[in-house]
Amino acid sequence: MLERIHQFRDSLSKSEQKVADAILTAPQTAIHSSIATLAKIANVSEPTVNRFCRSLNTKGFPDFKLALAQSLANGTPYVNRNVDENDTTDALTDKIFESAVASLNMAKSSLDIIAINRTINLLTQAKKISFFGYGASSVVAHDAMNKFFRFNVPVIYFDDIVMQRMSCMNSNQGDVVVLISHSGRTKSLVELAEIASSNGATVIAITSQGTPLAKASQLSILLDVPEDTDIYMPMVSRLAQLTIIDVLATGFTLRNSAARDNLKRVKEALKQSRFDKSK
Repeated sequence: MLERIHQFRDSLSKSEQKVADAILTAPQTAIHSSIATLAKIANVSEPTVNRFCRSLNTKGFPDFKLALAQSLANGTPYVNRNVDENDTTDALTDKIFESAVASLNMAKSSLDIIAINRTINLLTQAKKISFFGYGASSVVAHDAMNKFFRFNVPVIYFDDIVMQRMSCMNSNQGDVVVLISHSGRTKSLVELAEIASSNGATVIAITSQGTPLAKASQLSILLDVPEDTDIYMPMVSRLAQLTIIDVLATGFTLRNSAARDNLKRVKEALKQSRFDKSK
């Protein structure tokens, strides 16, 4: 709920923005306040508070307070912030899917399309492409390698830090190194960015805003995904990264007819390894 308030604040009326600011400043106070008290804190009328609540797709102030209280409740540490220890299988399944969809929509709404367009152009023109990451982001980097490998372009992926460093040391002008990290605070990845840049390669980061990795890269695709991976398992951040890789791979094929032709040949060759759908 707090994330939704942040997201929609600028689209609210000035009086409703006062309500939003009062809640964002002291959310715990808001959930224990009456509508009259909150209206007084925000210096607005009670109908304004109700309009604010309906703007956030809740039925009214009581419904809004319930949703806010639920969103402020702590999840299960080191598992997922949206899941409680006593959740049933149905409940945790609904929560995981709903949070994934909501987070992907949030990431999409905050994307810099110009940065994505520049990234696709750089990948299309690259002499060699490398994808590196650690932990959950390493899986995303591996998925990127699998996709771009089908286009018959020189593509590199390593999960070994020594091989990654040697690869960046051997990079040259015209090469593109894509580094993936939600936290953007992994020291080794920042070092890879510095090594690759010093050797003339273009470094692109898929990360969060204001991170050391973003600052060490020439270009960044910034994902606004509210997931604290210092505490919880990486889930929706990984999904957002995978979706960005799909966007980049699709843009690459649309701008490279040779890649599409090679992808067709790969698909035809793979048919022999599978049973016919009709059977």
